[in-house]
Amino acid sequence: MKKPIIFAIDDDEQVLSAVTRDLRSKYRSKYRILNTNSVQEALDSLRELKLKNEVIALFLSDQRMPEMLGVEFLEKARDIFPKAKRVLLTAYSDIEAAIKGINDVQLDYYLMKPWDPPEEKMYPVLDDLLDEWQTGYRPDFEGIKVVGYQYSPKSHAVKDFLAGNLIPYRWVDVERNEQEADELLKLGQVERKALPAVFFDDGSVLTSPSPVQVAEKVGLNARASDKIYDVVIIGGGPAGLAAAVYGGSEGLSTLVIEKRAPGGQAGTSSRIENYLGFPTGLSGAELTRRAVTQAQRFGIEMLSPQEVVNIEVRDSYKMLKLSDDSEIKAKSIVVTTGVDYRKLEAKGIDKFTGAGVYYGAATTEANACRDQDVYVVGGGNSAGQAAMYLSNFAKNVYILIRKESLTSSMSHYLIDQINGTPNIHLLPETEVVEACGQEHLERLVLENVQTQERNAVEAGSLFIFIGARPFTDWVQTYILRDDRGFIVTGRELQKHKDFRTSWKKDREPFLLETCSPGIFAAGDVRAGAMNRIASAVGEGAMAIKFVHEYLAEV
Repeated sequence: MKKPIIFAIDDDEQVLSAVTRDLRSKYRSKYRILNTNSVQEALDSLRELKLKNEVIALFLSDQRMPEMLGVEFLEKARDIFPKAKRVLLTAYSDIEAAIKGINDVQLDYYLMKPWDPPEEKMYPVLDDLLDEWQTGYRPDFEGIKVVGYQYSPKSHAVKDFLAGNLIPYRWVDVERNEQEADELLKLGQVERKALPAVFFDDGSVLTSPSPVQVAEKVGLNARASDKIYDVVIIGGGPAGLAAAVYGGSEGLSTLVIEKRAPGGQAGTSSRIENYLGFPTGLSGAELTRRAVTQAQRFGIEMLSPQEVVNIEVRDSYKMLKLSDDSEIKAKSIVVTTGVDYRKLEAKGIDKFTGAGVYYGAATTEANACRDQDVYVVGGGNSAGQAAMYLSNFAKNVYILIRKESLTSSMSHYLIDQINGTPNIHLLPETEVVEACGQEHLERLVLENVQTQERNAVEAGSLFIFIGARPFTDWVQTYILRDDRGFIVTGRELQKHKDFRTSWKKDREPFLLETCSPGIFAAGDVRAGAMNRIASAVGEGAMAIKFVHEYLAEV
């Protein structure tokens, strides 16, 4: 944790040196001592320190300075650091000004020059003031701050990107936390029309940033360091991270390319309780953090956010074209792009997406759902985990499903937890037909699928967890997919009449190999895959075994 600051200012270099010496002698173990002989430099520094989330405990200012009187400086300093103690250093002839300062600007004390010996004339006074300051001091959040409107799709995108990449941040709602927000915007010289604004530890600010801009600022890597890799893994979900760990641990030069954030759908899960080895469960974010750390330990390179837009096969090499028009050469590829939630086809959903309607994102937006009625669409484990998490914040959580019950789509342990949570309510045979509101979601129109009876309900937020749509639209290379877009691999390829037109090897495809030799698919993106984290991890590890066999023959 950063040390609080004692800030001294005096235009007389000799006096300033003596004050600084005495302050450091007594307080340097608990406080940072900063000083300057210029009022303008001091005011500029205070604004910069505030943007960097620094804290000033005490100001010690000379009264007679040519640029500005000490009392005036302390008044301006109070606007920036209102909780800091303020002490005036003055000569005997300025006592009247010091007493006036106590009344006018809530000056805490004045010290007479000279203050020797400090053990008698300075330290006891400052000790009392610093003890009083420490009593009311509550360390502020040290890290990134995002200021914006709660129901802004741009604000949601920034929050979701930071949360997905496991980067801590503090959300400052410009309407709910107006005083704090206005203070930050004033210091950063940011207008409300430019929101969202992201404030960083170094004092810099980004307004309405793209994920790539935020990524560059927080140190994420969007450019590959090499031109050729043994294996490139497209997608950083459980299957991709498992492939990365095994690829790196077995000596392959390995690159992972992730479009948004590592973890995939699993990374957004608030609680996973059926993953082997974790009897008390763990969050998707924690599982992702462990996996990323493990992969990095083996020297894996990861690009995020970065997107593959095409693959071309040239001789035995695979050329990956990225969204920034750069190219990467790979000897083999493992596609682990996973699946995404299907869009909910109902009136008004697109209008309010990011403004009360969210796909996944329960952990990102849960805090904003306090004391509200929220709705979850979907009957799978992701929906159940989201409902359980949201129940800690929302007044009521309603799960909407088209079926009669959850038994055919959700794990038994989750059903039991939901049944035992009093503020979670199941609405079977019900679907959303319209989302309504002005600037953000306010109401939903629900319909009973059996009776077609409709009713409107107040809704703070709607979280959608329906279906599985594979991330394969970007694939332009001839890779066989089934009628739903999932990638076909292994023996299943031989059922397709077009298989032999692209497969020119004497051997049969490996179990996870596509119709393009050396390109593999693992996890949920693969046709016939079992939609469980454990199976995705297993397929990711298995894919590396086949990569080795493929590389041995080329």
